[in-house]
Amino acid sequence: MKRPTIADVARRAGVSKGAVSYALNGQPGVSEATRQRILAIATEIGFSRSSAARALSAATAGAIGLALCRPARTLGVEPFFMALISGVEAELSARSYALTLQVVADPDAEIAVYRRWWGERRVDGVLVCDLRTDDRRIPALEQLQLPAVVIGGPGGTGELASVWSDDAAALTETVEYLAALGHRRIARVAGLPDLRHTEIRTDAFAAVCQRLGLVDAVTVWSDYTGEEGGRATRRLLSSAGRPTAVIYDNDVMAIAGLSVAQEMGLTVPGDLSIVAWDDSPLCRLVHPPLTALGRDIPAYGAHAARQLLAVVAGQPAGRVQDETPHLTPRGSTAPPRVR
Repeated sequence: MKRPTIADVARRAGVSKGAVSYALNGQPGVSEATRQRILAIATEIGFSRSSAARALSAATAGAIGLALCRPARTLGVEPFFMALISGVEAELSARSYALTLQVVADPDAEIAVYRRWWGERRVDGVLVCDLRTDDRRIPALEQLQLPAVVIGGPGGTGELASVWSDDAAALTETVEYLAALGHRRIARVAGLPDLRHTEIRTDAFAAVCQRLGLVDAVTVWSDYTGEEGGRATRRLLSSAGRPTAVIYDNDVMAIAGLSVAQEMGLTVPGDLSIVAWDDSPLCRLVHPPLTALGRDIPAYGAHAARQLLAVVAGQPAGRVQDETPHLTPRGSTAPPRVR
């Protein structure tokens, strides 16, 4: 007779092979009722894990997982993620680790991927991007006891390790710089509003504008794409009290904003100053080159990967503050033209 397999147990129980693995290994991820039903079916059909299978499950996968809940079209045009992944890959390859990458549709799908990866021993740990407000991925990962490092913060990461940079300080420096040039009407085209770093930047923007008496400051939200960034810019520049300076939450939206301003007959920086977040080669290729907030993004990814490998090795989890983005003035910012 054919020896029963884990697939046979899963088919009889009407669950995934990952769920069977959770139940057999005593891991979180299935209810107690489901666990008992799976164990009963395994006994009934004579399934037992061989010593070779037990040895395999105890071995490391030699891979780290990264699930990204972003539209694929965004990932294809945004330099930030490509630079981040290059840094992660550089660190992992030096340690003979592989990167398992998957794009998912929503946080629930992302959690399902984590459960499958961990249940099937496909990864030894995961990197978590785009931390959200009240992020339900955090308690799910804590329950799974899956080694993880959050790229983001501070705060909102539960007991998980994290690597973060001080976006609030960078945003404050940028507004102070524009105010020192003489700008009083400053706008910000932000990213997705439910992301933790968007919230941090929004709060910092409101606080520094209030402190400096910039009563006409405004934030509008977008999705990081050039299309939406351009639409947001057109609305701002068509308003009665149009801003004299705009800060964008990424370089793609800033370049789209530059194009819209020029289409509308405005000069940059004479009529409008522009600042981009996350400096990239694109910021230096346009005319005028964009003033930008920059940091070593590949190093940021490498630091996160290094922290995760330490967690996988059983070292204590920590919260590491990385380099604060610094402002590089270029040709897209200047004192506002007197009207």
